[in-house]
Amino acid sequence: MNVKKFLTCVVLSIIISLFFIPVLSYADDNNLNIEAPSAILMDNDTGKILYEKSAYEKREPASTTKIMTAMLTLEHCTLDEVATVTSEAIKDVPSGYSSDLLKMGEELTVEDLLYALLVKSSNEAANVLAIHIAGSVESFATMMNTKANQLGCKNTHFVNPNGVHDENHYTTAYDLAIMTREAMKKDTFRQIVCTVAYTLPSSNKYSRIDRNFTTTNDLIKKQSDNYYESAIGVKTGFTSQAQNCLVSAATKDGKTLIAVVLKADTDNQRYEDSKTLLNYGFDNFSKKNVVKSGDIVQTINIENATKATRNLNLVAESNIETMVTNDKINETIEPTVTLNENLSAPIEEGQVVGTATYTVDNQTYTVNLKAGNTVKKSYTLYFIIVVAIIALILILFDKPNNSRNKKRSRTNTRRKPYVNYNIKQGK
Repeated sequence: MNVKKFLTCVVLSIIISLFFIPVLSYADDNNLNIEAPSAILMDNDTGKILYEKSAYEKREPASTTKIMTAMLTLEHCTLDEVATVTSEAIKDVPSGYSSDLLKMGEELTVEDLLYALLVKSSNEAANVLAIHIAGSVESFATMMNTKANQLGCKNTHFVNPNGVHDENHYTTAYDLAIMTREAMKKDTFRQIVCTVAYTLPSSNKYSRIDRNFTTTNDLIKKQSDNYYESAIGVKTGFTSQAQNCLVSAATKDGKTLIAVVLKADTDNQRYEDSKTLLNYGFDNFSKKNVVKSGDIVQTINIENATKATRNLNLVAESNIETMVTNDKINETIEPTVTLNENLSAPIEEGQVVGTATYTVDNQTYTVNLKAGNTVKKSYTLYFIIVVAIIALILILFDKPNNSRNKKRSRTNTRRKPYVNYNIKQGK
């Protein structure tokens, strides 16, 4: 082979290999270029993690703490309840943290305090709500930790309701996503966290209606350079120790995603990282209905059923929906079916008869299987058995009778002495 042909082959090999280089997942840290040290992207509907980076490392959450405070408030209060701003609520906010919105002794509704908490990020509003619900900040922190445990948060511990720095006040990107997903189930929470501006009403301690404030979340402010059209919240956070934190949510094409970025170096970085995460989710993942409620998963044969009903349809009791990468949207996923022990006729339509387990991206999903039709019990075998028993009984009972009849027959056939009664005696 001459040099020219050799070089041609090398060039062709390189070109061909470029077409077959596997596409790397954006979930790789280096490929997605998330600068913040901790981050996560979660599907709101299913809870599936689409991306994570040091998502289980303990971090200071700053004001993203107020997501939990708002959640507990909505669980324990009505919006029209009135709470009073106590001196403790204001004095508990250390110097250097904003606490100029509310007035001591002021009476405000829980709804107004929630807007101050989540839109303005008011630290004293968090304390007011905590004291109103639990009697003290310390007791409310206990409630926060109990709720976090109930939600499955493994590396979270709260000391206060507002995120003021404390060495024992921490969480993780994963735990924050779990808390946010739970909070987003509440309509009032969703409404407040996507509110751009709010005005507090006049009160017993403040007669003017000029306490106007705008959200601290640039993702939902159209005039901001960091505006993200699909964003619907959620909460910013900053302390010198926690640095720049952001929990965001966005909805697009029927998908709602939650992104968490913790300890970003700059305000702009937390927004850029968040938008990168959300774009990645919307561009590369699609919702997949693994199985729908009412779908026939499998049809089996019930041995002791009538011929007309022996085919049993196993029907999914509920939906299984997940997020998959776009290239897997049309893949068929075969389930592992587990039937109840000793399953036999009769079976009523709607009766739970087993489960179906689907595995998607190493994550398992299980759904109950119900009987899609009624299966009637067949009595043919029992009839045959009964007939056989009766025949056997008849045979057994008939045997002694036959023996007796034969004995009688043998007795009756013995010859008696012959007497000729026509012969006259004595002649």
